[in-house]
Amino acid sequence: MNNAVKKVVVLGGGTSGWMSAAFLKKMFTDQVDVELVESDAIGTIGVGEATIPPIRLFNNVLGINEAEFIKETKATIKLAIKFENWKNVGESYYHTFGSAGKSNPFCHFHHYYYRAKQLGLDKSLWDYDLNYLAAQSGKFAQIKAQDPVLDVPFAYHFDAGLYAKFLRKFSENLGVKRTEGMVDSVEQNRESGFIKKLILKSGQVIEGDLFIDCSGFKGLLIQETLATGFEDWSHWLQSDSAVAVPSERLEKTLPYTRSIAHAGGWQWRIPLQHRNGNGIVFSQRHYTPDQATDILMSNLDTKPLADPMLIRFTTGRRRKQWNKNVIAVGLSSGFLEPLESTSIHLIQSAVVRLAHLFPHQGINESDIAEYNKQSDIEYQQIRDFIILHYVVNERTDSRYWQDMREMDIPDSLRHKIELFKASGRIFREQNDLFLESSWLQVMAGQGLEPQDYNALANQLTEQQLMDMLNRIETIKKEPVSQLPSHDEFLQSIMNRA
Repeated sequence: MNNAVKKVVVLGGGTSGWMSAAFLKKMFTDQVDVELVESDAIGTIGVGEATIPPIRLFNNVLGINEAEFIKETKATIKLAIKFENWKNVGESYYHTFGSAGKSNPFCHFHHYYYRAKQLGLDKSLWDYDLNYLAAQSGKFAQIKAQDPVLDVPFAYHFDAGLYAKFLRKFSENLGVKRTEGMVDSVEQNRESGFIKKLILKSGQVIEGDLFIDCSGFKGLLIQETLATGFEDWSHWLQSDSAVAVPSERLEKTLPYTRSIAHAGGWQWRIPLQHRNGNGIVFSQRHYTPDQATDILMSNLDTKPLADPMLIRFTTGRRRKQWNKNVIAVGLSSGFLEPLESTSIHLIQSAVVRLAHLFPHQGINESDIAEYNKQSDIEYQQIRDFIILHYVVNERTDSRYWQDMREMDIPDSLRHKIELFKASGRIFREQNDLFLESSWLQVMAGQGLEPQDYNALANQLTEQQLMDMLNRIETIKKEPVSQLPSHDEFLQSIMNRA
């Protein structure tokens, strides 16, 4: 047991720094002082523009007005990710935030669906998914209905740089102190190795009890000072580079992210109010940076607004997210390619986890161990979900996709795939970020077909089964025609803001 934590120092701004500072100050108000140290001379990666639905809970807990947030961050609505060319060139599917059909407590909808397919049903799984139907139609509004079958879960696309500025203003209003400066040296306790203070190049000394490392890939505290170590996952997730460039906005704003697979990587297209976010993630064993840049620039929908930026990375995680009195958040904690828009969520979950385990009476090893255990499980589960997209493909047009299909995979993922192929069963691991519906959509979209289904689906007669499916399809499709277009919805938000 050490001294009580009265002051938290956040090293680094950007999305990770200001999300951390805002949340901790909001949660602990007068109990803890929060000081954020950043330098305007140090840029941020800032290309993370797509999120997943838990970001809405984060903003709500902070008390952020949604209309103001959408206006200030140039946000748009995200209902899904459209995966193009991932299974085969010319084929596509959606991973939506919704779910197909309506499950009962003992039998998920897809078991009824796969039984019906064996009986000759000629429908897509996504015909029963309201998020998909709305995304395809370019429409969105929150549907106020008591039946959860009409829920339309959503997230946002937003400008990460504007979000950081928005949270900076919000945080400073809460009482977070911002200090401009670059770190010159770090002073540690000689006995414990705990960090005592940061000495800035200006000579200013920043003391603290707990330090949040948001210094990016370099990990100035977690790695350069504490030598925590890194677990490399590039043998599974082989991409090691990205090229990003903004472009002019499209006239029609799509309510989903596009992920377009190429011969040696994949390209993202993210629609914002004021521009499009674009990039290509690739392996330098299969593309040179120049080749990747040429592919990206020749596949833009609109005119580029800046020069393309090359980003190099290694997929994996720190061996400890919390080491001594330092907690790594954001890129300093590890990196998983942004295929499923998890980068900003990993920031959110890290700081929420810290709030649950906050060491207000002093740092102890049991809290550190639990924090690291939860972090490790989360990273591994997201890692497996991303690998799934790659390993289950049918492409034969390039060495890249053959390599992905033939690679060895974690036992945890192999079990999930084999279980689904045999029986259509999907069991969500405890605290898995991705629900059964997410695993289903990617496995089905990539072409996996189960050999069997849950026997409980046989409780209905063939006629009852088909009647149920027709009824659900009608219920799902009915509200779509009444929804405004995505752009009309955004304009109504602007008017309200």
